[in-house]
Amino acid sequence: MTTNVTTVPAYAAPAADAPLERTTVPRRPVGEHDVLIEIKYAGICHSDIHQARNGWGEGIFPMVPGHEIAGIVTEVGSGVSRFQVGDRVGVGCFVDSCRECAYCRQGLEQYCVTGGTGTYNALDKNGDPTYGGYSSHIVVDENYTLRIPEGIDLDEAAPLLCAGITLYSPLAHWKAGPGKKVAIVGLGGLGHMGVKIAHALGAEVTVLSQSLKKQEDGLKLGADHYYATSDPATFTELAGTFDLVISTVSAPLDFNAYLSLVRTDGALVNVGAPEEPVSVNLFSLIGGRKTLAGSMIGSIGETQEMLDFCAEHGLGAEIEVIRAEQVNEAYERVLASDVRYRFVIDASTI
Repeated sequence: MTTNVTTVPAYAAPAADAPLERTTVPRRPVGEHDVLIEIKYAGICHSDIHQARNGWGEGIFPMVPGHEIAGIVTEVGSGVSRFQVGDRVGVGCFVDSCRECAYCRQGLEQYCVTGGTGTYNALDKNGDPTYGGYSSHIVVDENYTLRIPEGIDLDEAAPLLCAGITLYSPLAHWKAGPGKKVAIVGLGGLGHMGVKIAHALGAEVTVLSQSLKKQEDGLKLGADHYYATSDPATFTELAGTFDLVISTVSAPLDFNAYLSLVRTDGALVNVGAPEEPVSVNLFSLIGGRKTLAGSMIGSIGETQEMLDFCAEHGLGAEIEVIRAEQVNEAYERVLASDVRYRFVIDASTI
């Protein structure tokens, strides 16, 4: 276990399904290759709710959620070469990996064979729990810290560290761009960034949402088309249309229906993480040489690429900034789809 730690204020879930409450948590001393970050903003991701309520199991409590972190470097270790005091930085979903496996060596740290070290709800190499961004400060290895360009405000940049890269990575991997038809399933915290990024990449973008209530928003964000999936005619009209369909929803879907929208050699990629299992008729894949795939965030290098891309194109998240004491109310509003489109905690209120 580590020693000589410093305690910092934070909001934590003391147990599964318990409301988050103000507390203090330890932070390790700044090591040779560490940076100390004063957190300015922390986004609220749906996965924070899943984990704080132990929806995916194996929760470590007390748990300080938060893996969409934007802040300022206030101290650097003696061996740090990438950052200096005063730099604008971000931290995403993981803060370490084994650095030795084939994926880490390829720059695909998000697929580290050990699972890597999550920004929260994980154990670091010393066996200590990691605590996330719902806190005033965090200590992170410089190699897992991102630079936030000046072209993005810190509050709008925070959700890019998960929501932004979660959509950028599959859009880049499956080469969304001019001449490609892309559908984004769900217009929420993830989906709205998918629309923005796909549009900026030059793709023809369609939103597939349960209803048309967010249609005006979707078109303003960059969608070319907007359809309600509650209307069976949508699946008939759009059959075989898309090169790439990305599902952002965290509830089980009828994947066979959505695969019918994919053209031959196209892909349906899931970035949402339902708690329940889903089933797929393999003939939905075989019949058109279609791909059903998953994608999980991005590497450190790709996340930096995404941040630079967003700054170049003037893209930030659509946010509602809240005080820390509003976090439990915000969780309920996320579950009720009552946010457009990402809550961000002002860390100065923690």
